[in-house]
Amino acid sequence: MYPPSFLTIKEVVEVHPILPKKDMTEEDIKLQYITPAVTSKWSRGKITMETQITDGKINLRGNMVFREKPKRADYLLYLSANNPIAVIEAKDNNHTVSHGLQQAMEYARMLDLPFAFSSNGDGFAEHDFLTGTEREFGLDEFPTEAELIARFKQESGLSPAQETVIDQPYYSSQNTYPPRYYQRIAINRTMDAIARGQQRLLLVMATGTGKTYTAFQIVYRLLKSGMKRKVLYLADRNILVDQSIQQDFAPLEKVTHKINVAKDDPSTVTSHQVYFSLYQQLVGDDDQEHFSELFSPDFFDLIIVDECHRGSAKEESRWRRILEYFSGATQIGMTATPKETKYISNLSYFGDPIYTYSLKEGIDDGFLAPFKVINIMTDIGDGWRPRKGQRDIYGNEIPDRIYTNSDYDYNIIIEDRIQQVAAEITSYLKSTDSMSKTIVFCANEDAAERMRMALINCNADMVKKNPDYVVRITGSDAYGKSKLKYFISTSSEGPVIATTSELLSTGADCKMVKLIVLDKMIGSMTEFKQIIGRGTRLREKEGKTHFAVMDFRNVTHLFADPKWDGPLEIDPNFGTEKPQKPPKPEDGEPSIVDPPVSGPTPIVDRNGCKVTIVHKTVSIYDANGKLLRQESIVDYTKENVRGEYASLDNFIRQWSAQDKKAAIRDLLRERGIDLEAMKAEQNMADVDDFDFICHVAFDKKPLTRRERANNVKKRDFLSRYSGAAREVLEALLDKYMNTGIYEIEKTEVLKLDPFLKMGKPAKIASYFGGKEGYLQAVKELEQEIYMDEVG
Repeated sequence: MYPPSFLTIKEVVEVHPILPKKDMTEEDIKLQYITPAVTSKWSRGKITMETQITDGKINLRGNMVFREKPKRADYLLYLSANNPIAVIEAKDNNHTVSHGLQQAMEYARMLDLPFAFSSNGDGFAEHDFLTGTEREFGLDEFPTEAELIARFKQESGLSPAQETVIDQPYYSSQNTYPPRYYQRIAINRTMDAIARGQQRLLLVMATGTGKTYTAFQIVYRLLKSGMKRKVLYLADRNILVDQSIQQDFAPLEKVTHKINVAKDDPSTVTSHQVYFSLYQQLVGDDDQEHFSELFSPDFFDLIIVDECHRGSAKEESRWRRILEYFSGATQIGMTATPKETKYISNLSYFGDPIYTYSLKEGIDDGFLAPFKVINIMTDIGDGWRPRKGQRDIYGNEIPDRIYTNSDYDYNIIIEDRIQQVAAEITSYLKSTDSMSKTIVFCANEDAAERMRMALINCNADMVKKNPDYVVRITGSDAYGKSKLKYFISTSSEGPVIATTSELLSTGADCKMVKLIVLDKMIGSMTEFKQIIGRGTRLREKEGKTHFAVMDFRNVTHLFADPKWDGPLEIDPNFGTEKPQKPPKPEDGEPSIVDPPVSGPTPIVDRNGCKVTIVHKTVSIYDANGKLLRQESIVDYTKENVRGEYASLDNFIRQWSAQDKKAAIRDLLRERGIDLEAMKAEQNMADVDDFDFICHVAFDKKPLTRRERANNVKKRDFLSRYSGAAREVLEALLDKYMNTGIYEIEKTEVLKLDPFLKMGKPAKIASYFGGKEGYLQAVKELEQEIYMDEVG
């Protein structure tokens, strides 16, 4: 027998194996048939096998954490290093030739490749993404390296400039890692777009997926290819600039310069290649355009704008003036959260993203940490009203209204609420790991200071060992800011807990954060995504595989918002009007917090308002922000229940939190669940919907409406009221007993008997001090009806 090098491909694959083809495994088919067919046409140096694409998604199951298997490509064929051109998916011979083609196409789309092939050892099936066609051919007809590359160049219309870019190598060394597949796509698409002459580009990459590393490789390849000579990297925070210079851009340190307007000499500053600057340096607080004093308009031919959802998205911002001055340069915007409002738009300036790698994809691929949400409800979360004439600690009368989560720490300070939040954070850390890096997002800098003190007192044992166990890190706190580098360090033990308001919401590379606490209202999806992004970095070697979000304000309802991971679109009202006042620096979107009350902020001590935790639930979300399951901390996990609810605690919480219980009935109806019909079928028409859901979904013994009404009467709730007010509540309770909870929630019920005999709705409301008093009384009646479960 001749050596294989002297055989034709047909003879090679017909060397007599010891197993019949149908009995061979997939690996046997690859060894005996597919590999010889490919290597006879392609250089072995341009083929990789079993190439890992993803790391495998991390799954949370109770206290267990495990990874799924990573995705691997059977074969990848390359144009050049980091430029794959085709994927081949292999199957055993009990499948058809084209059986693996759809899987190959999935990988090809994922890897941004023009060609996908499959084989079962008899031949090949091909999908050409450039032409949209498919074909099958024999085992000895696989295209040669030269043929496939020629087809690629012809079908894609590759220009000489684009060919030059493809051949340009990436930076590599013992201290760097090769780009992940999505980074490679982002780099290659950017290089290709610049080679085609595109001047404005947008890259959208989730927090923790290596935007700065991607930017470095783009800059490195453009400089080495000679396509660009002078680069400006813009950011709005020193930590972002310093992190970039010291870490990802370190290989270019000999040609790097951090702009210092006060010290730079215009005659010598132009000798560098890569410049870093804060936009505040280039446009001073006095609105002086320092960039024009140092550089001519055509000096830079590439500008990279880090976190471009902030300043550069605004038409009248200082960033925009810099970009317009250097308008001849290619400009790349990079962000995890592009901003699209009626006042701000990344798309209108940079255009549609040339590549997007989302948080969902990062978690699914196993490159980002998954998370669970601990939702904690206090007894005043939905509302607290001061007693008549109640005064705060200063002796000032507290304005009489209902205060909610949108008020606490903004318009009124409830000291015991702060203590309860601090106690819950401490309890969680002590039950898991007291050294877990934690960020507590507070309403404002003052609230961050109050929370710092409360946490210190709850963790005196830890603070005794390390006085910096808890530190406030905010924009105005010089001491706290000096500790930021230690907080974000992976090796430093302190600070462990950072209280903040805005400073840590974006940018800071908090690799080891395992707990994010939300104790502030969040006014925009952009801010919400940025905050969640503080925990998404994985550090498995250091013990971080996932993180938790502890929510005291119910802001994690934003996971259900389509904008959480939906398509990116320009706001239809963008540009139609100018903002009346400058938008908030971090957000640029209106706050959802009510305007502050007049005068000093009331402070209420524990004697004035004692706060308790009434419900705690743990929610596990998928990468889309969809609820997978909800685990009751106190009880047990209940999965796959009817409709929306994953646990009894979750249902009770949502029922009690819902202003209009009919919304839950309607939600279930949208899922195809007709409660009234189901009750009729089971002869349970006299059972409250609340009880019926608990019975059907959670095996709870149901109470009839009459039983619940009688329980209210036994507890003598009605004795709190007298005269006409009591008569109204008694009638409402009877109405509930006969028709259900939904009817008494409607103010229209006051226009029906027996209320008609009591006067007009306004007169009835007057018995309770007005409409607000009446609504509060109804709410208290509802709470009394469900007292046994809701507490």
